[in-house]
Amino acid sequence: MRPVATHTHSTVHDVLVVGGGIIGLVTAWRTAQRGLAVAVADPAPGGGAAQVAAGMLAPVTEAHYGEQELLALNLSSARRYADFAAELEEAAGADIAYRTCGTLAVALDADDRAQLRELHAFQEQLGLSSQWLAGRECRRLEPMLAPGVRGGLRVDGDHQTDPRLLARALVTACERAGVAFHRARARELTVSGGRAAGVVLEDGSAVAAGQTVLAAGSLSGRLAGVPEELLPPVRPVKGQVVRLRIPAAYAPFLSRTIRAVVRGSDVYLVPRASGELVIGATSEETGWDTTVTAGGVYELLRDAHELIPGLTELPLVETGAGLRPVSPDNAPLLGATALDGLHLATGHGRNGVLLTPVTGDAMAEVLTTGELPPEARPFSAGRFAGRTSAKEPANA
Repeated sequence: MRPVATHTHSTVHDVLVVGGGIIGLVTAWRTAQRGLAVAVADPAPGGGAAQVAAGMLAPVTEAHYGEQELLALNLSSARRYADFAAELEEAAGADIAYRTCGTLAVALDADDRAQLRELHAFQEQLGLSSQWLAGRECRRLEPMLAPGVRGGLRVDGDHQTDPRLLARALVTACERAGVAFHRARARELTVSGGRAAGVVLEDGSAVAAGQTVLAAGSLSGRLAGVPEELLPPVRPVKGQVVRLRIPAAYAPFLSRTIRAVVRGSDVYLVPRASGELVIGATSEETGWDTTVTAGGVYELLRDAHELIPGLTELPLVETGAGLRPVSPDNAPLLGATALDGLHLATGHGRNGVLLTPVTGDAMAEVLTTGELPPEARPFSAGRFAGRTSAKEPANA
């Protein structure tokens, strides 16, 4: 059934998005473009995991066994990125640093090389475009690589953007599209007449809406008032990152994203056109802790040094930690729940930046027509109905 817009009072919105990260913002922007009156509830729109994410748009190098449906969604979103970036930059009057620079995944020893070979075979089986290179060919592409690199996969179709610029542009695009911002945290979902009717904010004020979208990242399972069986089962997975600066004298340092598995841990290096080099990311099951630890920073720099020995001479600019919202199958939860008027847009895990375009399109579609588009249907919000969500720690 087509949702009914409500305009009976100036404080009633057609759609209220709970959460102002990139997923909440793109949902709000795309839905406002469809003509609905949209609001976002978040104390600091544009914040969240986007402030820490590296911004790799890497559906091919991040292809995992058993995640073929997610791969299809990732590829669909990646194909939209160039047009999405151009439209967003025009709407916001700001650059999001979308770069078609490609990725090089490399191996440092025989075991890593065998694992990369298996990944290459899997990619070829799926019809994905990647090229196997010998170690010397990798070093010819990227002279800063360590001499011990044994081989690699060149993937020219994996790109990047700057999530901080992306989030900032989405805030501006939302403002220009007429999205209202309630700069406070949502405390409780309001349920009236058997349907979601908005939220109560931390300051006690009520925000009414015909439809409510829960897009609060790793916090999505903690909103009071949502029926227990409908709370999304997302958990926070901590990722620490290090940011270095590439002085002009060192340029060009790297021309593309470098990825590898070092001592069993994934590490990546993302060079920005601005001269920033982002190194990440740890993967830690530590609840809602965002402490930057000496051990996490040490491991990132140690593993990155194995790949690019010369980076130890670069200035250290920043360290940080963020929380990825991860679902049980590592895929997003999108669309309507069993409670009328309540929708989910959460659980994107490591793919939040990549899935921004397709999520915005899917949520705008379901909010205006009541139906998810075909590519999003395998990720319906109800597929984990009844599972226990991540709960708030006692000391939060």
